[in-house]
Amino acid sequence: MPTGVRLNWTNLFPVDANPANNRTDSDPHCLISDEACDVEEFLLAAKAAPLPPPPPLPERKIAGMILQFLLSALFLIAGSLAEESPDVTLTVRGSALAAEIDDSFVCATLDWWPPEKCNYNQCPWGQASVLNLNLTHPLLAKAIQAFDPLRIRIGGSLQDQVMYGVPSLESSCLPFSKTSGGLFGFSQGCLTLARWDELNLLFEKGGAIVTFGLNALNGRQRLSSGMWVGDWNSTNSRDFIEYTIAKGYQVDSWEFGNELSGRGVGARVSAQQYAQDVIALKALLEELYRDSYTRPILVAPGGFFDQQWYAQLLQDSGSGVIDALTHHIYNLGGGDDSRIESRILNPGYLSQITSTFQNLQQTIESHGPWSTAWVGEAGGAYNSGSRRVSNKFLNSFWYLDQLGMASKYNTKVYCRQTLIGGNYGLLDTNTFIPNPDYYSALLWHRLMGKGVLSINMSSSSYLRAYAHCAKGKAGITLLLINLSTSTKFSVSIQNDLNLILAEGGGVQLDSAFIQSLKEAVSWIGRKASDESVQREEYHLTGKGGNRLSQTMLLNGNPLELLEGEIPELDPVNVPANSPVEIDPLSIAFVVFPNFEAQACS
Repeated sequence: MPTGVRLNWTNLFPVDANPANNRTDSDPHCLISDEACDVEEFLLAAKAAPLPPPPPLPERKIAGMILQFLLSALFLIAGSLAEESPDVTLTVRGSALAAEIDDSFVCATLDWWPPEKCNYNQCPWGQASVLNLNLTHPLLAKAIQAFDPLRIRIGGSLQDQVMYGVPSLESSCLPFSKTSGGLFGFSQGCLTLARWDELNLLFEKGGAIVTFGLNALNGRQRLSSGMWVGDWNSTNSRDFIEYTIAKGYQVDSWEFGNELSGRGVGARVSAQQYAQDVIALKALLEELYRDSYTRPILVAPGGFFDQQWYAQLLQDSGSGVIDALTHHIYNLGGGDDSRIESRILNPGYLSQITSTFQNLQQTIESHGPWSTAWVGEAGGAYNSGSRRVSNKFLNSFWYLDQLGMASKYNTKVYCRQTLIGGNYGLLDTNTFIPNPDYYSALLWHRLMGKGVLSINMSSSSYLRAYAHCAKGKAGITLLLINLSTSTKFSVSIQNDLNLILAEGGGVQLDSAFIQSLKEAVSWIGRKASDESVQREEYHLTGKGGNRLSQTMLLNGNPLELLEGEIPELDPVNVPANSPVEIDPLSIAFVVFPNFEAQACS
């Protein structure tokens, strides 16, 4: 719909003093936008309201001019709100990269929560903690191996209460226990070196890339305000890192702290103090890894984005200290929120988080261009996820949209909460069987390359689209997400160079350059009309058309284990020059291997 147009309908028609008789956010007619709902209210009010007496001149002339303007604006907006054409043209700008992600962009977490972690009269963690997970379950290693590789981030709320069972530890190395005075209701816990050895056997077998979150509260004192003060005591972490190096365990990155930034979650540390401590950790890593052929990176702070706090952290820590700036996203509300389903299918709501990605990107550019952006933890719904939604097909609409959106803003890594544990695990907590989001993550990882391409598309906001260079091959991959419950879209794809050639764009080009462009564009001439040129399509739907199914279909076939093995994810081949048909409430990855994108060369 047109932007920048906002009509104040309340100046024309009175609003009932009783809020119950006016629009609320739950009104299904308001799902498109507030403007859409306001237009509808205006039309209804215009039919029902009595006409006011004609104003005296010259007010009448002025009012007529205003009314004419308002009606013109109204029809413009109302036309844009009408049922939009299901025929869509999507232009991919293949001439330049808009952003870039890491090869290990897809990441999943292992958390510390014990079985006693409960929310909303349920305790969904079971034996899925770093300390008690069955690391020898055959499906666990296979699920990790399928990514080849998968980044795994070890961390979570209890991270800053974990001690490491090195010989110098002066207390017993015990697991977490419930206690009324502890952070989040739990005591300190401890990771034994034997358990760390077992975890690294799994990581090596699965080919995982490891990010480990360190305890950033050790040595500090807690004030009544929730602020923790004093310098970080690095002794326990130092001994643990030394042991890790001595054993030859590969840790790609060490993360400092969890959700201690800004106002914090349960605890907080000032940006000035945090900066001093990451400087100390950076020096520690450089010292301990001085003789190693690989050097891990330092990531921080693993919290919710607070622009002022993050900017000060970068400024005070200085150039080259923090290699990746991590933030967390839980934008769907609490796990018991009844609005999660409607939020996932509301394009306006999904797009609200864009400002966080934009502001973080700007903060890095302005205050720490040596650093990069990571999403260190994202589960959609907080407090262990939603029992009704988080492990169902519907959640993939949120998850894949997040991956696409984050990529556009140069986010290098996106860690999903969790690999296993809670309601939001990629794997079922009890059976280890993959949930729908596991396959969504695997398809993204295999099909979406590092290079992010910008697109132009004039269509309903309910069709979301993202484009990347194809992974491991020539061409591009599109991700199409249809949030509409009723509209089937037919999407025609074109290269931006086509528009330059077809329309000229007012630019005078010599014939030699025109010829070179024609040779570069794959969708004109012989190739565009060649029926033998194929594209690959991966269409995802819920079993039985049920968006809350825990079984996802790929091209109509259920994604289920085959004799204990992760199934093949095979596409269907379609003539490349035909439109992409995407059904209501479905998702599609589409690979165009013959699409000439110069930026992907």
